[in-house]
Amino acid sequence: MMKRRIAIIGGGISGLSLAHLLREQFFVTVFEKESVPGGLLRCQRVHGGLFHTCGGHVFNSKYEDVLQWFWGFFDKDAEFVKAERNSVVWMGNQQIIPYPIENHAYMLPDEIVRKIAHDLVLMSKAGNNIAGIDNFEEFLVQRFGQTLYDIYFKPYNEKIWRRRLNDVPITWLEGKLPMPTVEEIIYNNFKQVEEKSFVHSSFWYEKNNGSQFIIDRLSHGLSIKCNADVCEIERMPDGTWQVCAGAGCESFDYVVFCGNIKQLPTLLKNLELCGFSQEIEVLEYHGTTTVFCEISPNPYSWVYLPSNQYEAHRIICTGNFSPTNNGESHTMTGTIEFTDAISEDVIRQNLRQMPLSPRYITHLFNPYTYPIQNGRTRQMITELKKFLSTYGFYTTGRFADWEYYNMDVAIKAAMETSNAIKSLKYH
Repeated sequence: MMKRRIAIIGGGISGLSLAHLLREQFFVTVFEKESVPGGLLRCQRVHGGLFHTCGGHVFNSKYEDVLQWFWGFFDKDAEFVKAERNSVVWMGNQQIIPYPIENHAYMLPDEIVRKIAHDLVLMSKAGNNIAGIDNFEEFLVQRFGQTLYDIYFKPYNEKIWRRRLNDVPITWLEGKLPMPTVEEIIYNNFKQVEEKSFVHSSFWYEKNNGSQFIIDRLSHGLSIKCNADVCEIERMPDGTWQVCAGAGCESFDYVVFCGNIKQLPTLLKNLELCGFSQEIEVLEYHGTTTVFCEISPNPYSWVYLPSNQYEAHRIICTGNFSPTNNGESHTMTGTIEFTDAISEDVIRQNLRQMPLSPRYITHLFNPYTYPIQNGRTRQMITELKKFLSTYGFYTTGRFADWEYYNMDVAIKAAMETSNAIKSLKYH
């Protein structure tokens, strides 16, 4: 039987991964609206330094199939370095506490330590039961105590999510949160244990060009149409799909949408989403202003900033990830992240107060970086995906699935989408 044709809309990590997973069984074409693929993983060279335009993407995974698949494209030892995560919380009083803060509470001021100890005693008596908790605030208070919540978890997360944490549902954060018991927190503080059990406590990072190196490698061998901003996806009477980008249209048997699901009601033709359009329209999100800076030499990877003295929520010391990130001058570089759009003037005002003496180079605003779910979102997306799949239309990716995917989880979701398509009776 002749291979069928699949259009993949979006050339980020999800779209490129899926294209490789499907290319042996299908003719695959990737449509990318920008001049180069990459999505949130794009990097740029600015004055010789490497600017991660959104985040500081590193790789590791708890999924063995993802690890095996990913390393099939790279020479791990020759092209990557392995690093231990050295992250800290920079408190408002300039005290530096190693991450995660709950393991190093003993380093905080005495009066704070006493309050944390009191919280832990009360939590132990209460059984630290989180059953029935449905919001982020309650989870954090029940898991870490009121004091740690007040001095770190609340101010840090409110900077990111720009909302009261009791309005953030707990369901979609499953698997992304630390889950220490009271006994583990106490033991780790007594023994001064460093937490190394979470996935990215150690990570692999590219020796050259950061996550752009991953994108460039995964782009090889694929049919990618760049500068192809898809304006219409029409279901034809014969059951095929016509994808239009620019002045041209092409016919495909299946479509996988890896873009922003908020665009679907406008893009899709001859397929009504009336049952979903309103819920898609009200989906909430945040963007990120990423600021590329020179910073003082330091040993850190991530610096978390709960203090309300400045609006930024973290510094990613990408110059420590690989020496080639710092350019010919070897001056340490990094990125500083602010939620949503912020002007250069306000950025510069913030930088003057921030740790590591950041010196502004440039910045970029990404309007979509943090999808926000409510209690209904996951169910709605599941129902929508099931509905669309009956017509040979699939979605995967952070904003196509409205999930806060890291790189490895995006690859895992692409694998699941690939398996669903390959399982179709007729290819």
